[in-house]
Amino acid sequence: MSATIHPSAVVEEGARLGEDVEIGPFCHVGPQATLGDGVRLHSHVSLAGDTTVGARTVIFPFASIGHPPQDLKYRGEPVRLTIGEDCLIREGVTMNPGTAGGGSETVVGPRSVFLANAHVAHDCRIGEGVILSNNVMLAGHCQIGDFAIVGGGAAAHQFVRIGAHAFVGGLAGVEHDLIPFALALGNRASLAGLNVVGLKRRGFSHEAIHELRRAYKMLFNGAGTLKERVGDVAEAFPGQEAVQQIVAFLQQGGDRAICVPRAGREEEAGAERTAGRAPAPQVRRSPSCAAPGRFRSRWRRTLALPAESRFLSGSSARRIPRSKLTRTSGSTWAKSASCSPP
Repeated sequence: MSATIHPSAVVEEGARLGEDVEIGPFCHVGPQATLGDGVRLHSHVSLAGDTTVGARTVIFPFASIGHPPQDLKYRGEPVRLTIGEDCLIREGVTMNPGTAGGGSETVVGPRSVFLANAHVAHDCRIGEGVILSNNVMLAGHCQIGDFAIVGGGAAAHQFVRIGAHAFVGGLAGVEHDLIPFALALGNRASLAGLNVVGLKRRGFSHEAIHELRRAYKMLFNGAGTLKERVGDVAEAFPGQEAVQQIVAFLQQGGDRAICVPRAGREEEAGAERTAGRAPAPQVRRSPSCAAPGRFRSRWRRTLALPAESRFLSGSSARRIPRSKLTRTSGSTWAKSASCSPP
């Protein structure tokens, strides 16, 4: 069966169309474009430049594919965009070809999904089965490993690498390389453990996940430098393919630093105890009263002290006798309404 082209579509001379291609209303296909067998373009799709779309890929309305890269250094040199087979490209997605500074090619692997308004910048390398949710923004030269998932509204800095089977939470700002099988959250994104749910869905065994957990703890909770810990993990897990994939990712290196866990309050308190220091006293919030007609009630910070307390007002602090305080709950004290304001 030959290609089916809507009368309102524009397919320029030189475009190469495979069997069973469908081109919907108001689409534009440039003279250097190549569409594989079974490709379907819904209405208002624009394909430009040296762009190859793999077989059975479906592109939805208002996608802009293959137009010149958004790089001020681009001077019109020959560049290309290659999209693998069985991809799904939803509404408003933009994909740019490469530049001379990055190999002159942007590559999208097979069976990847790009939800509405996602952006793939110049010279990106995207693996197989990758999912970019709505409004994801990849800057130039990013590398995304196989089966990685990037949550809605997340952004990746130029030259960032995201490893295979990794998961980036929604609205995250990824400025450092994310190891394979990991989970990253926050802005700026930090390492938040392993993508255990994703690993189970991909069919990883319980034993493989357990070994990944052990390797993760050695890498980010062990002693010595990261380079030394990478060497220790490589020796400790010689037969674990998934662990060795992380080791290879770290040893290969890139232009960005490595995304690491962000220490929480509990971890900091544990470190203080390990060092022989008492953790800092807890700061609680309790309601305080002000003299009627002069100050409105508001929340003030109070320290839990047994005999007397500090009344904190802005950056100043003074001692308040216990007789002037009223007990609110537990060992927390607040200034009484009968007290004169500070």
